[in-house]
Amino acid sequence: MPVLQRFDLDGESTKRLISDKEMRRRWAKFHGDMHHLSGKWWQRFLGRILGEDTWRYKIARTFGRPPLRAFRRLRARPHRATAVRLAVPLVHDASIVFPKYYSPRNALRYVNASLLDVPLDDVEIVIIDEGIDPSPTSIIEYLNDRLRRSTKTWLMLSDVTSDDNDRSTALRALLSAQGVNDDIVFADETGPNVFKPIFRSAAVSPHTLLSYNMVGRPALLRIAIILAHDGFSGDAGWAFEHDLYLRLLEGGARFHHVSLVLPSGRPVIAFERSHIDDDTRRVVQRALGRRGVTGSVQAGALAGLVDWRLDPPTPAPSIDIIIPTRDRIDLVQQCIEAIESLTTYQNYDIILLDNDSVEPASLEYFAHTKYRVVPCPGPFNYAKIVNRGVAQSSADFVLTLNNDTILQTPDWLEQMVSLASLADVGIVGACLLNQYGHREHESIIISPYPQHLRTDSNYPHVDQFSLAVRDVAAVTGAVQLVERVFWESLGGMDERLAVTMNDVDLCLRAQSDDHFVVYTPTVQLIHHVSSSRGTLDPLEDRNRFIRRWDIFGTFKDPFFPQPLLLLGETMYYLPR
Repeated sequence: MPVLQRFDLDGESTKRLISDKEMRRRWAKFHGDMHHLSGKWWQRFLGRILGEDTWRYKIARTFGRPPLRAFRRLRARPHRATAVRLAVPLVHDASIVFPKYYSPRNALRYVNASLLDVPLDDVEIVIIDEGIDPSPTSIIEYLNDRLRRSTKTWLMLSDVTSDDNDRSTALRALLSAQGVNDDIVFADETGPNVFKPIFRSAAVSPHTLLSYNMVGRPALLRIAIILAHDGFSGDAGWAFEHDLYLRLLEGGARFHHVSLVLPSGRPVIAFERSHIDDDTRRVVQRALGRRGVTGSVQAGALAGLVDWRLDPPTPAPSIDIIIPTRDRIDLVQQCIEAIESLTTYQNYDIILLDNDSVEPASLEYFAHTKYRVVPCPGPFNYAKIVNRGVAQSSADFVLTLNNDTILQTPDWLEQMVSLASLADVGIVGACLLNQYGHREHESIIISPYPQHLRTDSNYPHVDQFSLAVRDVAAVTGAVQLVERVFWESLGGMDERLAVTMNDVDLCLRAQSDDHFVVYTPTVQLIHHVSSSRGTLDPLEDRNRFIRRWDIFGTFKDPFFPQPLLLLGETMYYLPR
């Protein structure tokens, strides 16, 4: 479990709180990066002239393009020290090239030339052929025999289709990065299409690894740890590596990610459904059994990806759905009507949190509804309102839900509570669609600032990562399921984060207590974005959050590939 460090607790960390001057510098750099890379040319120009994030800049940006004809000839300078620009023009279709400014040539540029001197004597290199036989039983027996007889420290698997030079480059890069306590050292890989690299997160986490083989190749595996876990499983089929990674993670093995795109070592056939899907379903089903839970495992939308769903606990735990609102009974009614008409889970109740509603229709609705209404008077403070609602609950689980959401998935509570009931899960979130059906929330990534991941816009690359049930840094409070006792142990939401970042902060604090935050794409709701709250986004809340977690500084999202940076609506590849 990654350790997420706070910087606002008692002790030495308080001495390192970000100063006001440093805060202004970080914001200026973030806005500068965003406009240098993502903005229109005139936005970039005005940012340099007027200063980023100032009222003068905002006014100029609001009222249109600069009128002077001469401005049209200006062009922004290349970003000073971050983005890798293409050496030659490549395909510009976002579905083929991902992310912006990535190219195989520039990715390999960061493999240090001095790695050529790294000795390879302590590595058992085994080259296999995945295309020769529909059953890999004989290959697995051969591998285990090689492991038992080997006197070397590391194992590296590669396919016969790999180039010797590529294999050597990957091996030397991994060896150079390995530490004395590492058991598995792995990297990003080129994949079957070199223009669509497979980026990986630093943390190998238990729920993401159930969804797909997030380690893959190239990888170095410590032979002793493989033998300690009985080697490769003979009945795992072509998912024998995925099966091993699952067992190693369950056994406490230490994974080390190298943030370089290296030649894969896997053949094209390894990415075909007929080759890998049945075996993957089988090894994941066995992994669920080892973890003491039951559920179903079906093939996912892509090869090697599975849709695993747990059986809900019995007896069904009670769930209170907590909905804050100030008037907007039109939204509240459609939200509750969707819940009542679609929800298949029986043991739930609804608590409405009234933040000073004044409209007659609202007061009439509250007076006659069958659900509890909790008065929450005072200026809008989302964290305070929700904390008050949870304090009124005695249910096993609480689910925070925006009043501007409309349920789409009938078994949503079954899916979410089955995940939240796992001993190592603290918070569960879902997929939100906007009113036009486009994905507007598929977890929150912090790269470098908390932003919603959206495959319909800022992550234009449908892959195993984006479609998986996975561990994430955070999920939106618009729909968060938490065990009530766990919520109370965290002290609820921080009421000093009155409007924004309170949900993200809660998720990060939950992970500091050795729990994971899990996002599931198979639960979906429509969300009319900011229909209720509006566009409130106080700088004070954001700055408090940034200071607490050292955002733009030391904080690294362990569940999102670290070379990727989201600026505006564009993802960039920043290998350094």
